Amino acid sequence: RHLPPVQPTKVIAVHLNHRSRVEEFRTTLPPAPTYFHKPVSALNAHGGAVVRPEGCQYLNYEGEIAVVIGRVCRNVAPRDAAEYIAGYTVANDYGLHDFRDTDAGSMLRVKGSDTLCPLGPGLVTGWDFRGKYLRTYVNGELVQDGSTDEMTWDMHYLVADIARTITLVPGDVLLTGTPANSRPVHPGDVVEVEAEGLGRLTNRIVTGPTPVRDDCGAQPTASEEVRSTAFGGDWEYRGIRPPRRS
Repeated sequence: RHLPPVQPTKVIAVHLNHRSRVEEFRTTLPPAPTYFHKPVSALNAHGGAVVRPEGCQYLNYEGEIAVVIGRVCRNVAPRDAAEYIAGYTVANDYGLHDFRDTDAGSMLRVKGSDTLCPLGPGLVTGWDFRGKYLRTYVNGELVQDGSTDEMTWDMHYLVADIARTITLVPGDVLLTGTPANSRPVHPGDVVEVEAEGLGRLTNRIVTGPTPVRDDCGAQPTASEEVRSTAFGGDWEYRGIRPPRRS
């Protein structure tokens, strides 16, 4: 049984970074990266089950590369950031978009719900991130095909940017963005993320054992905002989307 290859105190993820994803959403990037936080309770591992809570429909994969910090890092220049990186691993930054209408600002439940941060299969040291492919497969079918060369901000820049005001400690994780074509997956699907030289992270989607409680808090929604985000920003398809699959 695999465990996550690191024990972070925090997991920080960049919003948009890959050019293909930016183009897919028909948007432009801000002058500098923006981020959100995934709680460590979301950690999962290679071979682990990723839970889509009962009553939710829009659980999206996002194949990514994770930077793992090796030394206390604070106020470093991008050119020196490599000295503070222990290594890299594969990540899948799952998003539960059913909660996007209420949590779009924080992404807390969207990206931070239990099991939504698998890492693995292992930590690789001495890896050069330049020119490496990043691919995601669902049930053996290629669904994302990107490259680290399409990242607007590279690994070193992201580490230096965060460490200007947030101290990074050994084991902390930075997720570096996903290519285009993140889409919903369903219970029973097997999702694999492969990064050149880092291995292949495999997880199976399962239905949660209990429904989301309905006696408190916001409930899962299926608004046009939710569906457009889940299906990749395809705004022109509002109202004429493919049939839903439970």
